[in-house]
Amino acid sequence: MSTPNPYLSNEPMSPSSEKAWAIATHLFAIPFEFFGPLLGYLLFNGKGPFISHHVRESLNFGITMLLAVLVLLVSIIGWLLLWVPPIIWIVLRIVAAYKTSQGEYYKYPFTLRIVKN
Repeated sequence: MSTPNPYLSNEPMSPSSEKAWAIATHLFAIPFEFFGPLLGYLLFNGKGPFISHHVRESLNFGITMLLAVLVLLVSIIGWLLLWVPPIIWIVLRIVAAYKTSQGEYYKYPFTLRIVKN
């Protein structure tokens, strides 16, 4: 008899698993901005209050950063500032991962809260 996969079921995760995957969601977003958080949201939303909060925050921040880059791309002077969003997302992703490792319900600053529950 095989054991069920907790990441594919509707079972809540253990607190330690929630914390580990919440940290991973923030860190995977550094090289895979928007796509990492989207995958985390699709896999882990609803698995527990801590992980649900962090995948939502991570996805909302990814959407905000994507919109910021799009605005810079369509503005003439924005091309000179395209180096700013990657620095912001790397620094804030690291801060989010650290705060998450401390057990905090971290909220990214200056983030559009588009994805709710």
